[in-house]
Amino acid sequence: MSDKIQAKASEGQRAVLAGVFLNLFLSAGKITGGIIGRSNALIADGVESLLDLFSSLLIWGALRYAAKPPDEEHPYGHGKAESLASLIGALVLAIAGAAIAHTSITQLAAVAHGATPHRPSPYTLLILLGVILVKESLYQVMASKAHRIGSNALLADAWHHRSDAVTSIAAFIGISISLVGGHGYEAADDWAALFACIVIFYSSFNMLKLSLGEMMDAQVSDEAKATILSEACAVPGVLSAEKCRVRKSGLAYLADLHIRVSGEISVREGHGISHAVKDRLMALTLPLEDVTVHLEPDKK
Repeated sequence: MSDKIQAKASEGQRAVLAGVFLNLFLSAGKITGGIIGRSNALIADGVESLLDLFSSLLIWGALRYAAKPPDEEHPYGHGKAESLASLIGALVLAIAGAAIAHTSITQLAAVAHGATPHRPSPYTLLILLGVILVKESLYQVMASKAHRIGSNALLADAWHHRSDAVTSIAAFIGISISLVGGHGYEAADDWAALFACIVIFYSSFNMLKLSLGEMMDAQVSDEAKATILSEACAVPGVLSAEKCRVRKSGLAYLADLHIRVSGEISVREGHGISHAVKDRLMALTLPLEDVTVHLEPDKK
C-alpha cells in the first residue's frame, strides 16, 4: 500500500478512536442523567451512544486491517474490509433507530393503557445541550476527514455522531414541551424520540446504499474517470483512451483502461508508453493504488 493511502488510513483510525473515548464518556453521562432525571428519551439516547461505541471499534479495526499491504491470498489488498465495516456500521445505525423506536412505542402504549407518565427533570436539558454541541462538532470533523480521505466507513461513523445529535435535539424538544406543557404533555419526551428515528433510518438507508455500491464495485465518480482519460491522452504516443473502469477498494481506487497507439511502433515502444501512462496516473492526487493499462493498435 502506498504511503499516501497508509497516511489516510492512520488519520481515519485516530479520528475513530477520538470518537470512541467521547462516546464512552457521553453515553455514561446520558444514561445516568436519564435514570436520575426520569427521561426515557435520554436513556435511549445513551443506549444508542453505546451501540455507536461498538460500531466505532469495529470500524477502527477494519481501517487497520484494510491498511495491510497485498499478500498472496489477497493480491488486490485488504481494502474491502473498510467497505464491509461501512456496511455493518449502516446496519448498526438502523438497529439503533429500531431500538429507540421500540422503547418509545412501548412507553406510549403503556401511557395509552393508563400508566402514569414521568415528567423528566429540567436539568436533563443541560446534559442534552452539551451532548448536541459535542456530537455535532464531532460529526463535522469526522465527516470532513471522511470526505478528504475517501472513507465510507469513517463517514458511517460520522453519521452515527450526527444521529446521536439528532436524537438529542429531539429529546431536548420533547422534554421542553413536557416541562412547559405540564399535565398531559409528559409523553412528548417519547414522541420526540420516535420522530428522531425517522432521521436515523433515512441516514442508515443512504449509508447502506453507498456501502453496497462499493461492495459491488460500482463505478466511482464521473469526474475521476474523466480525469484519468484526460491525463492518459496527454502522454506522448497515446492517440486515444477509452473503456476506463474505476472501482473503490477501501481508501484506494483500482483502475483499468485501454489506450490506443500507432500500430507501426514496436512492442518495446508500446510497453514504454503504457508504463508512462501508469506513472502519470499514479502521480495524480487521486487515491490510485494500481492501474492496469491495456494497449491496442490504431485501427488504421
